[in-house]
Amino acid sequence: MAKNVVVIGTQWGDEGKGKIVDWLTDHAQGVVRFQGGHNAGHTLVVGQKEYKLNLVPSGVVREGVECFIGNGVVLDIHHLLMEIANLEAGGIAVRERLRISPGCPVILPYHAAIDLAREHLRCGDKKIGTTGKGIGPAYEDKVARRGLRVYDLFHPDSFAEKLREVMEYHNFVLQYFLKAETVDYQKVLDQAMMDAETIKPLVTDVSAALYAVHAAGKNLLFEGAQGSLLDIDHGTYPFVTSSSPTAGGACQGAGVSPVDVKDIVGVVKVYTSRVGAGPFPTELKDETGDWIVERGHEYGTTTGRRRRCGWIDIVSLRYAMRVNGYTGLALTRLDVLNGLNEIKLCVAYRMPDGSVTEDYPLDTERLSQATAVYESMPGWKDDISHIRSLRDLPAAAQVYCLRISELLGVPIDLISVGAERNDLVALRWPI
Repeated sequence: MAKNVVVIGTQWGDEGKGKIVDWLTDHAQGVVRFQGGHNAGHTLVVGQKEYKLNLVPSGVVREGVECFIGNGVVLDIHHLLMEIANLEAGGIAVRERLRISPGCPVILPYHAAIDLAREHLRCGDKKIGTTGKGIGPAYEDKVARRGLRVYDLFHPDSFAEKLREVMEYHNFVLQYFLKAETVDYQKVLDQAMMDAETIKPLVTDVSAALYAVHAAGKNLLFEGAQGSLLDIDHGTYPFVTSSSPTAGGACQGAGVSPVDVKDIVGVVKVYTSRVGAGPFPTELKDETGDWIVERGHEYGTTTGRRRRCGWIDIVSLRYAMRVNGYTGLALTRLDVLNGLNEIKLCVAYRMPDGSVTEDYPLDTERLSQATAVYESMPGWKDDISHIRSLRDLPAAAQVYCLRISELLGVPIDLISVGAERNDLVALRWPI
């Protein structure tokens, strides 16, 4: 019987979802990207080669796997074409296996211009930490019903008319409100028409294609970008992304029924990281935090920015579990903690009035005032990258992993123990 499995980040992104999807793709025939844009990134290590992906689903590095970009993705077509070219230069066949929804909103140069100009005007802790790639403004246009979609590109006359109208609006905002340079209409139009011709063979009704794949008894993986705590509705607003990287977003962003989703895997990095601004109760601003950053190479795939790092936060993970309904956990980056004498888990928050709570504050202001209440556990010193079973892990590492599972009430499916593709302990295959 076919199974559709959704793989979701449980934290603020960068949990290592790409590697988990890559592994699970051994048991799937298709991988679907359902939200976000090229502000997200996955790094996959295959042998001696490293692949950096922004829009193309992670399954592309597996031969014969179909890849889909759903309608929930905001698409910078020019960037996608460059990404495809880079993958093909590395020997990966992409075009014959990649299908793109005609309903994807298109990111155009004025979106990035607005994104950057707004962030430039913000000061200090008011900065969102946007990547400046136009993701938010593109989603704004979608919701405001003035956005242009992939299918619009194939009607040149009406596209040109719609583009002129929306650019008049955005250029007015850029010039008179944001005090920034305007964007040239003709250049945008010419580039969009060139990109349209190149991308046209890849465009298909993704919702219908996914229905057919599932009906044929094939397994599908739905790959989220970012993480649950960046969700536009359920995250640390306004320090969030502009889409829904939660399990419900998979159905909306790909055009599939919720009843067809069988398992939801929550990817949990065994410590916590965050890019950009926003509350972070377990953040470490000391030598241990620096050690985790360097040992874990915690720099953004897309931006190169240094990630803020800290201990694992069980309080926020319980919240993410409730929102998503995880059926299993994939623990990642366990090897990064090798060498620490002590490891901590945040099991509650202490509020400014001295009260202690295990509830996650939905009020971002309250969350920013919370300090972590920790439970300490012994660390371990042994290299674990060669280990392939839970019982062979150092005793302290076993206890740590099982404690995470116990506190969240969700079983462990997979544990990543190293950077290489095969550095994985499998307890249960969800697909």
